[in-house]
Parts: sequence; C-alpha cells; structure tokens
Amino acid sequence: MNTPICRCFLFFILLAFMLIRPAPCAAAGEERPSEKVWRLAYLEGGPFSDYQRIFQGLSMGLQNLGLIKNGRVPLPQNSEEAAGMWRWMADNAGGDRLIFLSDGFYSAGWDAGRRTQTTQDLLTRIKEKGDVDMILAFGTWAGQDLAAADLSIPVVISSVTNAVEAGIIPSAEDSGRDNLAAAIEPERFKRQVMLFHDIFAFKKLGIAYEDTPAGRGSIALGEIESAAQELHVELVRCTDTFDVENVALASERLLACHKKLAEADVDAVYLTYNVGMQPDTVAGVLRPLADAHIPTFSQLGVPEVEHGALLSIAQSSAAEEGRFSADLINGILQGALPRNLSQIFESPVSLALNLRMATLIGWNPPLEILAAVDEFYRNMK
Repeated sequence: MNTPICRCFLFFILLAFMLIRPAPCAAAGEERPSEKVWRLAYLEGGPFSDYQRIFQGLSMGLQNLGLIKNGRVPLPQNSEEAAGMWRWMADNAGGDRLIFLSDGFYSAGWDAGRRTQTTQDLLTRIKEKGDVDMILAFGTWAGQDLAAADLSIPVVISSVTNAVEAGIIPSAEDSGRDNLAAAIEPERFKRQVMLFHDIFAFKKLGIAYEDTPAGRGSIALGEIESAAQELHVELVRCTDTFDVENVALASERLLACHKKLAEADVDAVYLTYNVGMQPDTVAGVLRPLADAHIPTFSQLGVPEVEHGALLSIAQSSAAEEGRFSADLINGILQGALPRNLSQIFESPVSLALNLRMATLIGWNPPLEILAAVDEFYRNMK
C-alpha cells in the first residue's frame, strides 16, 4: 500500500468522494438566501417627485428580475406623495420573495421636529417586533439617519444628491457599513453643468442655494464648483434661507435671488434643489430670468421642465437609478453583503426641453440639441 501507484489510487478515491458528497444542509430552522421572504419598509424625509420616479423604476426593475409579479405602479397625479405608491405595491406586487409591508411606510413630512421621532419609530419596531428585513431609504435625511443607526438588517439608499458630500458613505467605492449600500452616480451634477456649458458656452453661471452644511450638501456644491473651475466660468452666487416649511416664503426669497442674478448679468442659471421651486411656483420664480433671456438648467429634472425650466436630464435618468437599486436588492437576496456590492451607476444622457421657455428667451435649439432631447414640453403647467 506504500507504493506510489497505491498512494495515487487512494488520493483519487478521496477526491471523488469529496466531489460527489452533498453540500452541507442549512442548520435547523435556518433559511437559505433563495428561500427567505424579505419584508420591506420605507423611510423618507418627506414627499418629493424624484422619489416617486425612482421608486417606479425600482418597482419595474424588481419585476424584470422576477422578484415580484407586478411592478407597474402608477405615478400619482398632482402630488409628490409616495405613500400611495407604497400601498399600491403592498396590494399588487405579488410574488413570493418580497413583501411591501402595508404599514411599513415612514415619512417625516419634511418636518425637522418629526424627523428624529419618525426614524426612532422605525428603529424601535425593528428592535421590538423584528418584522422588517430590509429598509428602502430615500433622500438625504433618511440616508443620514440610517447610516448613523446601529442596524444589522440591510439598508438600500436611493435619491441622494451626493451621498459622500452628505456624510452618508465615506466614498463611492465603500459604504463604510456592512449592512449599507447607497446608489451613487459620481459627478452626476458636474456632468450636468458641463453639458449645460456645451450648449450655451456661458462665462457667468448663477446659482441660488442655502449656505449651510446641509444646504451645500443637498445641491452637491462641490461638483458645481469643480465644473466651474475646469470650465474657467465665474460662479455668481445668491444665498438665503430656503429650507423652511413656508413654501411661499421660500419662493419669495428665490424670486429675489433670481432678480439679483439677472441684474448681475449672468449668462445662465443652474437651478439647484430648492423648496421654493414647487409646481405652482416655478413659472413665477423663473420670470426674471425669462424676461432677461437667461437659459436655465434644472438639477431636479423633468418636474421643473414641465413647469418652465428650459432644460434638464430626462425622466429616464431617475428610472435608471431605480433599476440600479433593484439590482442592489437582488444582490442582497442572493446572499451578498450590501457593503460588497458596487454602488456606482451612470445614467444615460438624454434631455428634457421646454419649448415655451425656449421661445420666451428667444432661443432656437440647433438640430444637434434637438436630436439629444427625449422629452419635449410645449407649455408651462
């Protein structure tokens, strides 16, 4: 038995045994990743149209991945609320992998006083009832609060202007927490400014924002400044307190800023996220810029183009982020650690254009620009 031939014979017998033996069974009562039914909850700072469109893309992404049967959730009309969309998914998503908890929607309603309590209510539920297996967090408030929480269940964060600048994750490559994954498109808004410049070649770019850590982070100011520096563009700023519950007051302050920017002879204005830009206020606060024939580009996207902003990225961008978040969820369901999943995505470049605003400022879009436009709006709602 000590001959080389015998030793080789024994080796191959042992190898064959190792290859054909069954995989270890799960411990008693332990579910394999493919068998577990995941119960989902949702947290947001408050209603926001961007959350609606990303959530719609996420839902369709889950359907395309076979994780639910029906992800065709309709967008609400004349409302930024996502609560109804969540209830629709709880009733209609179907499938045997994901459950959208009917009472699992948490929103602070943009009330700073309710923010802490809303998050704490969800965390207490997780600790005491244990009936939530994953959280979908939308926006900066939700992302910051859950990144700071001591949680073991997965958290997937969507619709944050810049999760690194907001302090939610340390870098685009690393979420910093094993249970956390935050969808991030590095330099998204820098590319928007560069694209805006490609079209209008401005020398002076106006922006209005709240000059606080939260205000600067919410608009990814670092990306805007980086673009301006590379383009050798002068950044003309107007700052005020916009993060207030009184929308009329925020709109009044934003209107005053736009008047100042027009008087400063800016060549273009990059419209950053602002409480004063609501569906029923957009046309009014943009009037000084339209009268001065100043082109505008909305950081938010289609909702502001519908109501009067000249240009922005088309709705497909938000849907793409939603589908990416669905891929993150799928990776977690397959057993991946959220921290090990790639957080980086890049949305397609396609434009939305308001033809009425183009007429007001006297701009006739060239054919190469029209070819890049996927969504046209002929009026200012």
